[in-house]
Amino acid sequence: MGFYNKIFGNTSSKFIRNTKEIIAKINTFETDISKLADEDFPKKTQDFKDRLRKGESLDNILPEAFALVREAAKRNLGERHFDVQLIGGLALHEGKIAEMKTGEGKTLVATLPLYLNALVGEGAHLITVNDYLARLGAVLMGQVYNFLGLTVGVINSQNVSYLYDPKHTDEDKERDRVGEFKIVYDFLKPCSRKEAYEADITYGTNHEYGFDYLRDNLATSVNDLVQRRHFFAIVDEVDSILIDEARTPLIISSASGDSEDFYVKFFQIAKQLKKDTDYEVDEKLKAITLTDAGINKAENLLGVENIYTEKGIKYAHHLETAVKAQAIFERDRDYVVKEREVIIVDPFTGRLQPGRRWSEGIHQAIEAKEGVILPVPSLFKIISDFTKNYQA
Repeated sequence: MGFYNKIFGNTSSKFIRNTKEIIAKINTFETDISKLADEDFPKKTQDFKDRLRKGESLDNILPEAFALVREAAKRNLGERHFDVQLIGGLALHEGKIAEMKTGEGKTLVATLPLYLNALVGEGAHLITVNDYLARLGAVLMGQVYNFLGLTVGVINSQNVSYLYDPKHTDEDKERDRVGEFKIVYDFLKPCSRKEAYEADITYGTNHEYGFDYLRDNLATSVNDLVQRRHFFAIVDEVDSILIDEARTPLIISSASGDSEDFYVKFFQIAKQLKKDTDYEVDEKLKAITLTDAGINKAENLLGVENIYTEKGIKYAHHLETAVKAQAIFERDRDYVVKEREVIIVDPFTGRLQPGRRWSEGIHQAIEAKEGVILPVPSLFKIISDFTKNYQA
């Protein structure tokens, strides 16, 4: 295979060779575009949209569109896309993975395909790993998109959303100077979730996109939907999001029928059971097994002769869930309690995951254990391949 690659080249080198012609074409537009007045840039954006509506393809307008973005970045950020960054933009537009080292300008590269695909009017999404990076990208690159006549939204955790606010142009220099270290919230105007998704370009985290998708699936009215059709997305830190964190499902709740007292009742029983005597713990599998002694003790506390025949699998399930919450899930390791709410700690990143809930009654059992206000118990829905919904 090594000998073959030396002669014919590998996939990456072939792709780079094939981009030479289009990179040259992008560069031919630079002189004319540099002569445009600032107010002409939104007009060019509208011209691109009109050409697309008349049947022209994205690939046809790509060279001129990329050149326009490069000039917009140069005027607003003082940064001009290098040819190698144009290649990165082409790779992302075609749905490929572009590997770039820290400091090589990933955020700047993403402006090229995001702008191009936002012209379709279906929304273009940048998926990143945390709220800070979502705000950072929107604030720094929002200058470029706004200059080009596009709107930018941000979705953060706790159902907080923003629109990039172009009014504070007098603070541009300060923003550019401190932007890499501090996000100035003045440039982000609070808005509804739906407004953030209706923006031409939206920045957010994988978890928030995923949970909003799940909430839309549970909505009972079209007016409650916040997301649009999933058209185009760029995934930042793709190895983390699509490999490491893909193993952790996203789970959301909808109303069920059990009462709060039910979970409290089984917590009181679980609290009286002893490890190794009444139940055994498999730490590796995160599972518990009730012993005969434990089952007998639980039956006596419940006042039944046989929990399996008299009460059915429901009681047995709740008993095991309560014991698992007591024996396996540890506060300040697996979860934290903040403002009377149980918040999961992501096992891979150590970050808090507000809005996410464990399934099959585990979350309610832990809430009963911690004595916090219990929301209505829930069913659960799992998503592990949200990004497959995107057309590009």
